Amino acid sequence: MLSVRDLMTEDVATVRSDDDLSVLYDLMDSRRIRHVPVIDESGELLGIVSQRDLLKGALGDAGGLPMSAQRDLLRSATVDAIMVTEPMTVEPDTSLREAGELLLEHKLGCLLVLEGGELVGIITESDFVRYTVEQL
Repeated sequence: MLSVRDLMTEDVATVRSDDDLSVLYDLMDSRRIRHVPVIDESGELLGIVSQRDLLKGALGDAGGLPMSAQRDLLRSATVDAIMVTEPMTVEPDTSLREAGELLLEHKLGCLLVLEGGELVGIITESDFVRYTVEQL
């Protein structure tokens, strides 16, 4: 039986809660990702930020502003202002079925993967789609 470990991404891009939102935006843009875990200086998981959180929480109605004004807005706030605390997590040995059911039931785009309390990966709905396409 396949587990989360078989599909998860292990090289997880993270931000710190005191990073300004332009750091988060640039990371999401350069890595082409939509979910970023938030950690503290010791690497402990504090929360998660999605692309939707960034767009709604930081930019809101600022989409019509010039890019320079949007950048200034992103620089004026930190990740902790928009992050979701207590994100849903799974362990690497969680079955794919259980992980998929959690995503569907809670309408989530990803699950963070913890092993012994340490962030070791992330599994997203895109990982499930990629796997399905490969199997077809």
